[in-house]
Amino acid sequence: MRENENLMASDENIVAVREQLSEIIEDDKIAEILGRECVEHLKEFRALVDKRCEEPFTLVILGDFKRGKSTIINALLGKKLAPINVTHETYTINEISFGHTQTVEAILENGQRVPLVLEDITRENLEKRMKLFPAKISCVQIKDNAPILKSMRIVDTPGLSDLESLDKQVQDYIVNADAIMYAASCLLPFSESEQLFLATHVSPQRFGMLYVLVNMIDALNTMADVKKIMRRFRGISERIVPNAFVYGISGGDELKRKLGEERPADKGTREFYETQFFQFELSLKRDIIMQKDVIRSKRVLTMLDRMHAEISSRLRMISDMADMDKQLLEDKAREFEEKCDQLAAELEKRKPELHLSILEMQQEAETWMYEFFAKLRTSILECRAKDEMGEDIYSPEDIEKYFYSFLMEKVSEAYRTCIECHRDAITELTDKMSRELAQALGIANVAEVSKAPSVDRLMKSANKNVTRSVMGVKLFGTSENFSPAAMSTFSLIMKKKKQTDIIDIALENYDEIRINIVKDIKTVYQDLEVKAISRLESLYQYQVELSRNAIDQAKEMMDNEDKSELLETLADALKRLEAPKQILDANLPA
Repeated sequence: MRENENLMASDENIVAVREQLSEIIEDDKIAEILGRECVEHLKEFRALVDKRCEEPFTLVILGDFKRGKSTIINALLGKKLAPINVTHETYTINEISFGHTQTVEAILENGQRVPLVLEDITRENLEKRMKLFPAKISCVQIKDNAPILKSMRIVDTPGLSDLESLDKQVQDYIVNADAIMYAASCLLPFSESEQLFLATHVSPQRFGMLYVLVNMIDALNTMADVKKIMRRFRGISERIVPNAFVYGISGGDELKRKLGEERPADKGTREFYETQFFQFELSLKRDIIMQKDVIRSKRVLTMLDRMHAEISSRLRMISDMADMDKQLLEDKAREFEEKCDQLAAELEKRKPELHLSILEMQQEAETWMYEFFAKLRTSILECRAKDEMGEDIYSPEDIEKYFYSFLMEKVSEAYRTCIECHRDAITELTDKMSRELAQALGIANVAEVSKAPSVDRLMKSANKNVTRSVMGVKLFGTSENFSPAAMSTFSLIMKKKKQTDIIDIALENYDEIRINIVKDIKTVYQDLEVKAISRLESLYQYQVELSRNAIDQAKEMMDNEDKSELLETLADALKRLEAPKQILDANLPA
């Protein structure tokens, strides 16, 4: 009874805040002060809130291509609904929701709906059908009577390999999701692009529930391998999305189990990934399905809080400007332009400081790599160790089978560790310089406005370049954690290992591998410096334009408006924002 009362109170609060904020942005006088672009943006924001309130509870599954997202969904449903083994060209967004009878429809970009059957959305059949459609597919809507769909809609998204061209439609699904499942593969343990995606697209949304599903655990040979992989995933997840639940599962094996199909032989890890999938399903039912109305309310209230912040910060900025007399505002504008020139010069002075700091990090990383390679040579030689009887501890078969992957893993881990070690230091350094530059502008309300979501989005966009540089460069081959220049040398070892002693080949190419790795380290840090400077310049330009626009708008309003009436309208608007703020503060955590 108490829970129902709380939900009713949340619904009432949402309705009240939506109405109060709508009244403010629909007020002609306030709208004129805010400006056309700002009002249009706020109305788009309001439409998102309305959509969030009207749509069913949505669980979105994300992940890079070939991570088994569709198989995980099918394992949850206990039936094959989401298409698997698709190509980049035929991968569609699939909305799976409840229906008493099974139906499939392709929703085209022109709004047309094309009836299909499940067999149509397999790779071979969909390729043929797509050629006949009058427009591209926007999404495929699948309805089914699977019990879990009574509580939520599940959305299966395309692979997210290319962050720069991440489809706007997928971004909209992320923003409007109530909870997220992120699928990763234990065979490709958290590439830099995956980490970047979580940091820039998932983490900022502050989802109440987020699952990181480490799929294909059944492909690992031992529990020691499983534990090692899970430690890595949990460590990275804790750093990027600390609220995430991490489970090691096998979507393919679970689907076969539920369908009663023949399963691969147990390698001694089945109990682990079976239990993990069961715990994942239990959490899904307990923490999401039973709490979905609470989660929904918090998501909507959070969106309304961000909308409120946009309105109030904009009005406060204009109010501060409008409170000056015309001469003072002119003086402020002139003083501001002078300060901008000074700040531009200050920015140039910071660049050598940034260069030296990153150069020191680069040299430190190079030193680490040289120390690592000295130890690595010892480790390689130990592979020839003999026991007390003079017999080889490692058989030629073991060396041929495991040495190559051992060598790659060791070098890859050292290469990645060097770069990751400096990530936080460089982020902290550029953040510190950015704050100092913003404060040097001398306009107090800039700091307040920078809390607004629209500014936050721009800041994250600027930060993405730096983050990409720190967390990874464009690398080679199947492993995105590996040095590209060194890969050619390892390929040489791989080709020759059947012909001669693989350890000899490794030692012969040892110096070349070390030199190539150090070269790659240098390239990464040089690129990082370029992107860090770009970020500082972007923040400077944005802060300048933000403040300059506020001054210009205040001057224009003074020329066209009665000042007392303008200040009265602003004071009234800010007062009307107090009531929704009280509701939001009372219903959202501090």
